[in-house]
Amino acid sequence: MFEYSVNLLWDAEAAVWVAASEDIPGLVLESGSFAAPELLELNGSTEKAFPICFRTERYEQVRPNG
Repeated sequence: MFEYSVNLLWDAEAAVWVAASEDIPGLVLESGSFAAPELLELNGSTEKAFPICFRTERYEQVRPNG
């Protein structure tokens, strides 16, 4: 079975996830939620269920105590 891949990057300045996918046409967004299932339906998917792998990255500036 095909697995959709979605890449997510945390934008700390905007406090949102930035999502992009080569597998789901039209999925390039900044949001607090994930719109992949809705876009798959809009793109004509007739599957009742499908696997999606969300790959995330989140970078933070940290400072040691002291």
